Amino acid sequence: MSETNMVPVGIVCSPFKERGDAPRQGRLSDELSKITIFPEYLDALLGLSEGADIFILCWFDRSDRSVLQSHLGGDETRPIRGVFASRSPNRPNPISLTLARLVKIEGNKLTVKGLEALDRTPVLDIKPYSEQFDTPIKE
Repeated sequence: MSETNMVPVGIVCSPFKERGDAPRQGRLSDELSKITIFPEYLDALLGLSEGADIFILCWFDRSDRSVLQSHLGGDETRPIRGVFASRSPNRPNPISLTLARLVKIEGNKLTVKGLEALDRTPVLDIKPYSEQFDTPIKE
């Protein structure tokens, strides 16, 4: 198997300082977060626009990478599932995928709504939402 190397393109500044502070999903909060894009990736912001929906991929660096199964939503009365069938932040590769609203762009700082990442979480990538491609496949 080949080695996989990723480098963060930015860092999150969030009101959520500890895991208990963050909502289970970003959409469950109206809090704003800022993403600082590192200078060497500033050109990658070309074409992003305020008000757009964007996918933000983060590395949940404080997650437990040894967890393979969990109760849905952490609720022990619900069935246990493999993490690939859940949205648990604990998983072998704790990559998060969040659809957020881009509220403001100021230089290398993006203000977003709907991001559940903790403060100082590394950002791996940002991709635009596309209604054409990001809706369920119809049979």
